Amino acid sequence: LLAEAFWLMEGYFVRTLGMHRVYNSAFMNMMRDEKNQEYRLVIKNTIEFDPEILKRYVNFMNNPDERTAVDQFGKGDKYFGICIVMATMPGLPMFGHGQVEGFTEKYGMEYHRAYWDEHPDGYLVDRHEREVFPLLRRRRLFAGVENFLLYDFFTQGGVNEDVFAYSNRTNKEAALVLYNNRFGEAHGWIDQSAAYMVKSGSGEERSLEQRRLAQGLGLKNEPNMYVIFRDQISKLEYLRSCQEIHEKGLHFALRAYQTCVFLDFHQVQDDEHHYADLADYLEGRGVPSLEEALREIFLQPLLAAYRELVNVGLWNWLLQNRAAAGEAPLPQFEQALDEVQQKNMLLLGRVKEMAGGNGEEDVIAAEIRGELEALLTLPGAAARLADPETPELQEAFDYLLVGPRGVPLAGRDAMVWGTLLGWLCTHRLGRVLGVEEANYSEHSRTWIDEWLLGKVLGAAMKDLGADDGTAGRSLALVKLLCAHLARFDFREDSSTSTSLLLQSWLSEIEIQAFIQVNRHKGILWFNSESFEDLVWYMYAVRSVEILADLSSGEENARRHLLRIYAVVKELLAAQKASEYQVELLLKSARQLKEAGKDNLAVTGGQD
Repeated sequence: LLAEAFWLMEGYFVRTLGMHRVYNSAFMNMMRDEKNQEYRLVIKNTIEFDPEILKRYVNFMNNPDERTAVDQFGKGDKYFGICIVMATMPGLPMFGHGQVEGFTEKYGMEYHRAYWDEHPDGYLVDRHEREVFPLLRRRRLFAGVENFLLYDFFTQGGVNEDVFAYSNRTNKEAALVLYNNRFGEAHGWIDQSAAYMVKSGSGEERSLEQRRLAQGLGLKNEPNMYVIFRDQISKLEYLRSCQEIHEKGLHFALRAYQTCVFLDFHQVQDDEHHYADLADYLEGRGVPSLEEALREIFLQPLLAAYRELVNVGLWNWLLQNRAAAGEAPLPQFEQALDEVQQKNMLLLGRVKEMAGGNGEEDVIAAEIRGELEALLTLPGAAARLADPETPELQEAFDYLLVGPRGVPLAGRDAMVWGTLLGWLCTHRLGRVLGVEEANYSEHSRTWIDEWLLGKVLGAAMKDLGADDGTAGRSLALVKLLCAHLARFDFREDSSTSTSLLLQSWLSEIEIQAFIQVNRHKGILWFNSESFEDLVWYMYAVRSVEILADLSSGEENARRHLLRIYAVVKELLAAQKASEYQVELLLKSARQLKEAGKDNLAVTGGQD
C-alpha cells in the first residue's frame, strides 16, 4: 500500500495506518528551498522515534502534480547533489517521467502523450550515467536503516545545518555521503552521530543511542591500521589512519553544492610503514591512484632530480636567452649550459641507482649539453652550414626553422618547445644501462610511464602555457620520439626505404593513436595535420642530434641533413596524394619507390 500523505504526516501513515510506503513530499520541497535545518530535523525526529519509518519513505524530486525536476532544481551541481541524496538515503527513490532526460514539459496524470517536441539532454543523461546510476545499482547498501547514521557537521561556530552527512553499512560494505546544500563553502568535522532509537529488550523497551563515525564505518582501532576508500563522484582514492578516525573523526572542505560519496572501504595493515609514509605525504588529499602515489614516494629522489631539469623556470630562462641568427649567445648562456650539465649528472646518477648499468654519467651529460646548445642555437647553425651552391640545403633549414604547420621556432609555442625540451631531457636516460646505441631511447620511453616521468613532463608543459589537450599531445610526441626515432636514421649503408618506414610506423598502436587512424565506411583514415607534426618532430630532433655532433665534419653533417630531408619530402608527398586514407598513403609511398625517387635510407621497420 502506497500512501499520498498530507504535509509532514508521512510517519503517521506508515506507523499507525499500516501503509507500506508513503510519498515524502517534504524531501522535494525542503531540499529545493534549502530549508536544510528543518529537513535534518525531520530525519532526526524520525530515527529518534523509529528508524524503520525512514526506509518506508518514497523520496522524489518531481511528480505529475509538481513542476518538473529541471524546472525546480536546474541541471547543475545542486540538482545532482539532491538526486544523489535521494539515491543514497534509506527508503525508495522515485524518478519522475523525463527527469533523467531533462524534459521541461509538466506531465499531468490525464496526459496520453507529450505535447512538446523535446529531446534528451545528452550532458544530463551522461552525468546521470556516471554519478547516479552506479549508486542505484548498489541500493542494497543504502536502502536499510539497521546501520544508518546521521552526523552533525561541526565547525568552529557550531553545527553547519546545510551539510547532510550520513553513513550506512551492510556486512561487507560501507558508504559515507556528504552533500552541501548551500551556495557557499563549508569546512568542518563529522564524528558523533545523531541519536537514534534502538529496542533495548524483548518487549517495547527502547532507548536512544549514538555512535562515532569509526563505529559506523566498522573500522578497527589499531595504531598500524589504515583505511582506503574511493569517492564515486571525483574518482579519487583516499587513505586515512583508522586510529585517527576513532579519535577525531574526519575533516572535510566542501564547495557550494558539492557531493561526496565514499565507497569501497577496506582496511590495510601497515607492517612496513609504507602506508604511514603515504598518509603523511598526502595529508588527507585524494589521488587518482594510491598505488601510483606509493610509487611516487619511492621515486622521489629520482623525480626531484628530473624536476630540476623539467620545469618552466629553467625552460623559460633558456628560451629567453637563446641566441638568434647571427648573434652570439649571452655571457650567462654558457653558465646555464654548465648548470644543466651538472643537473643531468645528478639525474643520471639517480637513474643508475634505480636501473643499474655501467654507462658513464659525465659522457652522457656532455652529449645532452651539446644537443641543448644545438637546439637553442639552431638559427646560427643553419646560417653557418648553409651552402649557396646547395639550395636544397637551405630549403631543409627553412623547413626546420619554420616549425610544424608554419609555427616559427623563433617564437615560444608551448607545444613545440615543450615537446623538444621534454625529449631532450629524457631520451638519453637509457644510456646509463650501457646498451647499444640503437636501443637506449626505448628504455627511456618505458621509464616515462614506469617511473612517472610523464606526470612531471605534463605539468611542465602546462606551466609553459599548454592546455590539457596540447600537453597530452606533446607528451605523446615525446614518447613517440623516444620509442621510434631510431627508425628515422640517416646511415648511407641502410637499405630500408621510406615506404617500409611508413609501414613500420603504421603498425605501431601509439603512432596510430597519434595520427588518429580510424575506420569509417570500410576505409581507414588518418589526420593529415597530426601526420605532418609527426614528420616534422622526427626530422627536428634527428637534425639536433646531427648538429650536436660535428666530429665527422660539417660536410658530412650537411650530407646527413639532406638525406633526412629527402625522406621528409617523400613522406609529405605521399601524405599529399593520400586523400587522408591510410591505404593511399602507403600506395603513394610505394609508387615513389617504383618511380626511382625513394632513395633515402632509414633503419628499422619490417615489410
